[in-house]
Amino acid sequence: MRMYDLIIKKRNGETLSEEEIKYMIAEYTADRIPDYQMSAMMMAIYFQGMSAEETVALTMAMAHSGEMLDLSAISGIKVDKHSTGGVGDKTSIALTPMVAACGVKIAKMSGRGLGHTGGTIDKLESFEGFTTGISTEHFMKQVNEIGVSIMGQTMNIAPADKKLYALRDVTATVDNMSLIASSIMSKKLAAGADAIVLDVKTGSGAFMKKEEDAFALAKEMVTLGNMAGRHTIAVVSDMDQPLGYAVGNALEVEEAIATLRGEGPEDFTKLCMTLGTYMLIAGGVADNEDIAGRMLSDVIKNGSALRKLADFVAAQGGNAKAVYDTSLLPKASITEEILSEKAGYVKKIDCDEIGICSLILGGGRETKESVIDLSVGMILHKKVGDFVQTGESLATVYANDRDKLEVAKERFLKAYHFDERQPEKLPFIKGVIRQ
Repeated sequence: MRMYDLIIKKRNGETLSEEEIKYMIAEYTADRIPDYQMSAMMMAIYFQGMSAEETVALTMAMAHSGEMLDLSAISGIKVDKHSTGGVGDKTSIALTPMVAACGVKIAKMSGRGLGHTGGTIDKLESFEGFTTGISTEHFMKQVNEIGVSIMGQTMNIAPADKKLYALRDVTATVDNMSLIASSIMSKKLAAGADAIVLDVKTGSGAFMKKEEDAFALAKEMVTLGNMAGRHTIAVVSDMDQPLGYAVGNALEVEEAIATLRGEGPEDFTKLCMTLGTYMLIAGGVADNEDIAGRMLSDVIKNGSALRKLADFVAAQGGNAKAVYDTSLLPKASITEEILSEKAGYVKKIDCDEIGICSLILGGGRETKESVIDLSVGMILHKKVGDFVQTGESLATVYANDRDKLEVAKERFLKAYHFDERQPEKLPFIKGVIRQ
């Protein structure tokens, strides 16, 4: 078998066999196929597309290119959750303890963020002493004992995906549905969960800007998961403005804690309840949406979800007192209001721009080596549909550098667009894909 022949075959629009795809991924992972040939293949796939069978074969080949985490030592059905990401997305911090408090086992691997804010791991490190650098044995034991653990991606999970994504990033071949879906799902399948619930974002702050593209990606990933024998459900949700009001690591943790006390923002609470509902159904502890919804409401009302977060933080070395006293979370030295220069209804927020403001303040990382300032960010006071008077506060900024604050403020003001009429309120949850 020669890579040259496979490139010609795909270039001409023919279908690659499972064996050919396995060969290609194994040889590339082992550095026996050069980048220039794989670049040619990625471009051929970009233009010719892949069939459902080819996409499944690619996903499984990448999943098996490294270690496959075996979670059989954990009792019960293990459920994982994945978000395609966005501005203010702190969902795992509130959602995982809610679901675990209802009796579903959460064994999750997460990474650090590269972009406007940190990833789940960075945000959790707002709890002093917290670490995801735990052994697989600790990980398994913790899930069995308290129902939830989040481990850093220290294992050799889907190395083919890491190599391929880096190559696609510099050859303009990222934006292909089969390649995106296989990249995400190869890592999820390798992580070993029995069921996967996906949160696919759409809007100005999402990877998928168009709603139809988000639905297409959601359907592709659900098909991949189910064909691989994992119960997979996708929720398509809005990211045309930041999720909740907090943007920035410690600020988002504080908002997640407020949500577990029943005091969270409407959109963020709705997302946690929706994703949690399908996680409980996939985990076999609820038969339908109504039962699952009541269970999730109960663990918030009786405080068990908040206690589960504290147990989780403590089990991984963090200061659990901060769950009950958020003044113990990292605090910025400067706070300042951003006052509106216009009056009217907020018609639109350039969501990506709000994320860049957080990055400017130091809340994200531009390179893998960047050090995140966990204390900085902003709390929005006005979102789409709200009326604003001239001089009224749009947000409070938290900073540790006056110059960075001024640059972020100027950019923030340009991200808000106003109109004399109140815009139509669009549904936050766009749809659910189950098959």
